[in-house]
Amino acid sequence: MSTDQTPPSAPGHPLRSESDARDAAPEYVLPLVVRIERAAPPPRTDALETAARAVLVMLSDERSVGEGEWAPVMRAWQDGRIRKVVRRARGAEWRRAEKLPGITVTGKTAEVRVFPPVPLDGWPKELARLQVSGTDLDDPEPPAPADPSAPVLWLNPDLTMSAGKAMAQAGHAAQLAWWDLSDEARTTWRDAGFPLSVRTADPADWPSLTSSGLPLVRDAGFTEIAPGSCTVVADHRALHRTA
Repeated sequence: MSTDQTPPSAPGHPLRSESDARDAAPEYVLPLVVRIERAAPPPRTDALETAARAVLVMLSDERSVGEGEWAPVMRAWQDGRIRKVVRRARGAEWRRAEKLPGITVTGKTAEVRVFPPVPLDGWPKELARLQVSGTDLDDPEPPAPADPSAPVLWLNPDLTMSAGKAMAQAGHAAQLAWWDLSDEARTTWRDAGFPLSVRTADPADWPSLTSSGLPLVRDAGFTEIAPGSCTVVADHRALHRTA
């Protein structure tokens, strides 16, 4: 599932809306592959949470920063639109994907492999052949209440998204939170293993969440939902503004 975070208007922010020379640069996308075996697909919420954590793991990996081997493409990707594409794999497809440079992140049962950004039209053949469709997943049981001590990525209760679309949106929200955190808060979150929950917001709470000043994902509307739709709010305790 391809999704593109529409940048906010703040000048200089990596997700900016103003047009500049960076819009003419080659476009990159962050590939995520979720393992969906026919006999044992992961629960939807576990897949969403694992995808969000995978994005954070990639952002914080030593190979992605400074002089790391992935740092140039990570910078090129973050200088443009922050696109993510979620595809599915099973069996031999998954084994082939595992051989490519990347990081596999495991949830309760879900497995998501995240790869360094690739040009929009230059995917490795092992990933290009994977399907985007077919990432519809369900929760066998209603998710438990979110852990109040950990960050929560709140989904818009008025939108219906496939699991693949929602995984990408949760990844956007986690990334926005990461960008807005202090170095100290980032280190604390990373050292704890990036605990987080993804839950659907109560409809009564959604208006206050979207006006809270917390990181808010607005989708570009390439797939499934209307352009500018608010999809996820990232609620991290360290981002709450105090008077």
